[in-house]
Amino acid sequence: MPKLLVTGSSGLIGSEVVIHFAQNGWTVHGVDNNQRAVFFGPQGDTRWNQQRLKDCLGAAFAHHELDIRDRAGVLNLITSVRPDAVVHTAAQPSHDRAAAIPFDDFDVNAVGTLNMLEACRQACPDAPFVHLSTNKVYGDRPNTIALKELETRWEYDDPAYVNGIDENFSIDQSKHSLFGASKVAGDVMVQEYGRYFGMPTCCLRGGCLTGPNHAGVELHGFLSYLIRCNLEGREYKVFGYKGKQVRDNIHSHDVACFIEHFITNPRVAEVYNIGGGRANSVSILEAFALVEGYTGRKQVYSYTDENRIGDHICYISNLAKMREHYPAWDITLSLDETIRQIVASHQSRI
Repeated sequence: MPKLLVTGSSGLIGSEVVIHFAQNGWTVHGVDNNQRAVFFGPQGDTRWNQQRLKDCLGAAFAHHELDIRDRAGVLNLITSVRPDAVVHTAAQPSHDRAAAIPFDDFDVNAVGTLNMLEACRQACPDAPFVHLSTNKVYGDRPNTIALKELETRWEYDDPAYVNGIDENFSIDQSKHSLFGASKVAGDVMVQEYGRYFGMPTCCLRGGCLTGPNHAGVELHGFLSYLIRCNLEGREYKVFGYKGKQVRDNIHSHDVACFIEHFITNPRVAEVYNIGGGRANSVSILEAFALVEGYTGRKQVYSYTDENRIGDHICYISNLAKMREHYPAWDITLSLDETIRQIVASHQSRI
């Protein structure tokens, strides 16, 4: 029976990957120490998701309470397990929070990733290594693309980007936020372990990854947090760009499915922009309307005419490279279905 090791296993993508592979006959080892609660407080706590995995998967899932900054602990675990594949999702995920905790942010996102890579090189160098990177590695350079303002969203006004931003877009000479910079370091290191050592690695530069098991908070998890605010009658704060900033949202299930395709047919030092693409893109104003249609509740929000540092005005992932390399994979869950599932999940917890 093949073995998979997943870091950040209690998080949104980590837990989706755990369940997906466990249900397909893998023994899954999860690594998580609930750092999300440390970063974001009680609202970011993921222990409930850890317990959910134990309850529904039983012996197919083994939890390891380990901080990826613990270099010796990481090496010992990977040497002991010797996984057939590794999915690295653990991270400090907020560019706002990073400014307050720069050393923690870099130690988790950059050094923690290096700890994982070197341990894998020593213990299981042939195991596919999938790293959850971020579109924030492009910094604010996407904001240099010509845009046009529509009634409810900003839109690209350059035909070269009609299908979104591809992997050849520059990550250099732009403002990233400290979070974006630490993720660049991890992203480039994952590529380098592929190119330099020939390891089968890939970086998934995610847009808005979401789903019903997302513990969304104000500083991270746009769609999940927006829906939570709607259902609880809590004020949602919109930061700049008239609320017309656009994100492409991909359901965590479709992310897990792509990871399976890569692990089954791995490549060396690949990079993919993974998101919902144009079909699953939405602005904040458009998201308000969609969510209100499912909840029947008017969105309460305030607006400040000051955008977050390094925030994208419009970001849509170009999925052409993913579809070319793995033609059996595609988006299966629409934006509407994703919102419906998140609403139902939050309603079940209220």
